[in-house]
Amino acid sequence: MPEAPNRRPALLVLGRLPAPYDAKLQERFICHQAIEHSEVAPIIAAHGREFEAIALINEIGVNAALIESLPALAMIANFGAGYDDIDLSAAAARGLVVTNTPDVTTEEVADVAMALLVMAVRNLGAAERFLRAGKWSETSAFPLSVGTLRGRRLGIFGYGRIGQAVARRASAFGLEVAYHSRRPVPGSAARYFPSLREMAAHVDTLMICAAGGTGTRHSINGDILELLGSQGILVNISRGSVVDTAALTQALRAHRILGAALDVYEGEPQVPQALLELDNIVLMPHLGSGSQHTHRMMAKLTYDNLVAWFETGRPLTPIVESAAWSKAV
Repeated sequence: MPEAPNRRPALLVLGRLPAPYDAKLQERFICHQAIEHSEVAPIIAAHGREFEAIALINEIGVNAALIESLPALAMIANFGAGYDDIDLSAAAARGLVVTNTPDVTTEEVADVAMALLVMAVRNLGAAERFLRAGKWSETSAFPLSVGTLRGRRLGIFGYGRIGQAVARRASAFGLEVAYHSRRPVPGSAARYFPSLREMAAHVDTLMICAAGGTGTRHSINGDILELLGSQGILVNISRGSVVDTAALTQALRAHRILGAALDVYEGEPQVPQALLELDNIVLMPHLGSGSQHTHRMMAKLTYDNLVAWFETGRPLTPIVESAAWSKAV
């Protein structure tokens, strides 16, 4: 849908892009910005019929009711690779194009994934707390770690861009790598398992790189954790909804697995007190892609997707579930 020269479409901007792209967005489009949930309804009441696109940057999300309230809406540009806070069914029903920011987050998240794995296996979080509490001077040394990376078999649940980036790093660490996804990835040296349960029975270390949503909700339950065994390690850098938090808590308390490391949570930013009380888990505040470098690249791609859509009708990184994209190609 190429537009007339110099036209400035109206955008509903949920959040604020990192500099300098917030200013560029304001210059290129007519922007109405909501930072808090409470600000959305008044903006919709005043300008809802004008909005042709949404720039989703914060955690407000885009649900079916919001989509329904915007009759001119044609496109949603998401700041981030994950998009489970967008109602894709409602978007598809309206024929909307939805974009995200893949690739630019891949390497940063994969780095954090491996860091979390090493921290969990070697109990490094507890070691730092031991030192900071002044206990090193009170005793001979921090206890030897029970876990080791030596001889570990890593199973990756979700073998997209991030899963494959993790596999490259894990192979360099000397780990045997397997994966489960909807279909095998041609050319991958890692072993493919057609079911999550089969893979969990084969490995002792499970890395979650799968997308969130109803299709993967609580895929990691008590049965899967049990299959990892007493030396089992779970790392989640995708979405909190993929893990049954209660089952994980019980497995850690009972030492049915050795440890875990989480960067994402159900209902974040709230983290269950039961997890905070455990010493065999590493907890991070959803910082996988959280570097200034990566956020600038994410902001640029979000901005470029909006400009490309309105100037050429061809967004740069549409998601595959975006129904209108097939019509636009």
